[in-house]
Amino acid sequence: MAMNISFFILLITIFISAFVSSALPNDAIWWCEKTPNPEPCKHFMSNKSHKFGHIMGKSDFRKAALELAMERALNAESHTKWLGQKCRNERERAAWADCLKLYENTILQLNQTLDPTTKCTTFDAQTWLSTALTNLETCRAGFVEVNASDYMLPLMNNNVTKLISNTLAINNGSRTPVESYKDGFPKWFRPGDRKLLQTAAPRANIVVAQDGSGNYRTIKAAIDAAAKRSGSGRFVIYIKRGVYRENIEIGNKMKNIMLVGDGMKYTIITGSRSVGGGSTTFNSATVIVTGSGFIARGITFRNTAGPQNHQAVALRSGSDLSVFYRCGFEGYQDTLYVHSQRQFYKECYIYGTVDFIFGNAAVVFQNCMIYGRRPMTCWEFYK
Repeated sequence: MAMNISFFILLITIFISAFVSSALPNDAIWWCEKTPNPEPCKHFMSNKSHKFGHIMGKSDFRKAALELAMERALNAESHTKWLGQKCRNERERAAWADCLKLYENTILQLNQTLDPTTKCTTFDAQTWLSTALTNLETCRAGFVEVNASDYMLPLMNNNVTKLISNTLAINNGSRTPVESYKDGFPKWFRPGDRKLLQTAAPRANIVVAQDGSGNYRTIKAAIDAAAKRSGSGRFVIYIKRGVYRENIEIGNKMKNIMLVGDGMKYTIITGSRSVGGGSTTFNSATVIVTGSGFIARGITFRNTAGPQNHQAVALRSGSDLSVFYRCGFEGYQDTLYVHSQRQFYKECYIYGTVDFIFGNAAVVFQNCMIYGRRPMTCWEFYK
């Protein structure tokens, strides 16, 4: 009888142990079920090549989910490079080229979120992961724009978007801090930069002047020179008054660049790329900025393609913690593309017709003037 009782107790113990172990959140599959997209999560994490079987809590799973998203993003970037040969015309090739840049930036965002040396906050992580997701949506939208979605998107099919969405959902468990301000600027805007921005004539590292009185005659030449500087401290480029007909790109690696003009009426950067002219919306911008910590003061960014050419961006910004002060943005459809990251605009003027402020950034417009221009059907009356 004692033997039967002992055997019964042993069975009960085994049953309880099995039940508890299956109910405890110590396994990747259990955590995957808590995400918005459990299937790709379970598929990749249960793969024999991964060692994500034992998860010791939410932070472990968050790290594993980020590593998985990074691995699949790298795989997708490699696959996207191969797709170039599948493009059937120049418009598809333009959308494909945008996707290459967007995947590169996605990997950058995931990498800095994973890197322990960045010591990113929950707010940082949420911003960077949102940017990574925005990049992939922008890639998809580019092929829709050139009417190639039915052909190209199935070739690009992957689960990166779903995996990044999972990391966002996990990360969103913590409360995002409310943005606070000091002296009219966000607290993340450093005191030294705030002082520099409000100095009447900040000391410049490089001067651009069309009449030859500066270091360079073109902004592009100055940007190229700035790219060769050592370090990533604040670098000031003073652009003297004039109309500069250029297309400028300040890329991911160019951090803490500051452009200072002689005022929005006097220092103007202008271009005319447009979707009607064969560009993508993403690449139509007169000025493109993705390097973090960018500052602009006293400059007008302009696109003169006109309403008949549809989407034509004056400025596209994906610069994290960027500030635009007393700047102008002039265009028609899609003038100002606040693509992603955290951005702040103070005392700026923005002109356009359709969707002329758009994007997925966390952006604040403080004391700005926003003007709706006449749309395409009446454009001949606007002069």
